[in-house]
Amino acid sequence: MTPPPPGSEVHAADVTAGDASTSIERTSILVYEGPVRAWHWITALAITTLAVTGYLIANPLPSVTGEASDWYVMGNIRFIHFAAGYVLAIGWLVRIYWAFVGNHHSRQLFKFPFWKKEYWDGVAWEASWYFFYRRWPKKYVGHNPLAQFVMFFVFTLGMFFMIITGFALYAEGTGLDSWQYALFGWVFDIFPNSQAVHTWHHLGMWVFVCYIIIHIYAAVREDIMSRQSMISTMISGERMFKDNRDD
Repeated sequence: MTPPPPGSEVHAADVTAGDASTSIERTSILVYEGPVRAWHWITALAITTLAVTGYLIANPLPSVTGEASDWYVMGNIRFIHFAAGYVLAIGWLVRIYWAFVGNHHSRQLFKFPFWKKEYWDGVAWEASWYFFYRRWPKKYVGHNPLAQFVMFFVFTLGMFFMIITGFALYAEGTGLDSWQYALFGWVFDIFPNSQAVHTWHHLGMWVFVCYIIIHIYAAVREDIMSRQSMISTMISGERMFKDNRDD
């Protein structure tokens, strides 16, 4: 069976019917390739590390007694933050590359088909499902339209914003002649001052924290209430359709 395009609705017959010798026994479809799954979990760890250390940088720990050289706590926290930032940025570049060379599901994170009426119909349907108006959601191989909408505007655009502003702030320490400042110093021409960049970067952290909470809730809820796997899909790469109930 040829996999349908990402975000397209799937019917039970599409998963279980077809060639009697092969497709009839197939109950799952490969969605996320190995590099995408590895990137997902590495990014999750990097964002968690960045959120914790970023909070501590904005709200430093109380002073401790003794020589400062013996208690390089905030310096270590900043180092961990910077290291996690590099991991996040490099992983994001790899993820962009894989959007070109991977399967069609790997490109869904960067696409927003706003010109399609059926896409907006899907957004409305999924919103009604999440607000408990619909009894059953529709089945999708990749992200459903509402998830795609939120991930594009919050995660994809937010990732670019956080990486750009983060490296701009990092460039203040590396100096005017560093490659970081050469690539990201223009950020300070947009914002009125460095403190404004700090403020927006910190606000972006809280947006990501809220997004992660909703993301985890939605994934767990779908695994329990819908007819398709979510959490296990990002581990195995395959989306499992649990029954053939029609909407």
